[in-house]
Amino acid sequence: MTDNNTSALPIVVLISGSGSNLQAMIDRQQELNIEIRAVISNKPDAYGLTRAANANIPVKVLNHKDCASREAFDTELARLIDDYEPGLVVLAGFMRLLTPAFTEHYAGRMLNIHPSLLPKYKGLHTHRRVIEAGESEHGTTVHFVTAELDGGPLVLQAKVALNPEEQESELGRRVQQQEYIIYPLCVQWFATGRLRLDGNTPILDGKPVSKEGLLLKSELLDEKWRHSSEGSIF
Repeated sequence: MTDNNTSALPIVVLISGSGSNLQAMIDRQQELNIEIRAVISNKPDAYGLTRAANANIPVKVLNHKDCASREAFDTELARLIDDYEPGLVVLAGFMRLLTPAFTEHYAGRMLNIHPSLLPKYKGLHTHRRVIEAGESEHGTTVHFVTAELDGGPLVLQAKVALNPEEQESELGRRVQQQEYIIYPLCVQWFATGRLRLDGNTPILDGKPVSKEGLLLKSELLDEKWRHSSEGSIF
C-alpha cells in the first residue's frame, strides 16, 4: 500500500557488476516512490552504469584501486553519495567490504540484498556452497547494513526449493527472480515510511520484525504488485 501523497524518496544505488537489481528499480521508480539520483560503481566496466545512463541517471565511478586504503575509499565514496542528498543508499551487487565509519554514517538508511537465507552462507559463492552442503532450500535476504559482513538486521526473505541435480547457474537464476521482487518491495516500504530501523530492530507498519526477518508470502503483496512481479523481469 503506497501513500500517493508522499514525495519520491531520493536514493543512490551502489553497484559493482551487471546491475540487474538496479534495473528492477529503474523500471519501477514511480511505483516504488523513489527517485534514483545517482548510480555509483567501484568498477568502471560495470554494466549497471550503462543501464543507468540509458535511463538518464547520473553515474559516477570511484575505482577502489585508485585509493590508498579502504578508509580513503569509503571517505571519498561518502562524499560522492552525500552530494546527492539521498534518503536511502541501496547496495545492489556492491562487492566491497565497508568500514565501520561508513556504515555508521548511513545507519538506518542503507539496505543490501544477499543471495542466501541469512544468517546462513554469508559471503561469496552462496549458490555453490548451498548445493555442496546438500541443502533442501535456498533463497535471498534483504537487510539493513551494519559493519558486520551480511550481518545487519534482517527485513525480508524469499525461499526457493532446490531441485535434484540442479546446476549452480540455474539455482542462481531462480534466486535472482525472487530478488527482483523482494528488494524493490523493501525499498518501497522504506520510501513510503512503512519500514524503518529502530536501534537494531526493523519496524514495519509500526510492528517490530523478528530477528529471523519476514518471509515473503502473498499477503505481503497487493494485487497490483503480484501481477507486475509475475515471471521474469528480463
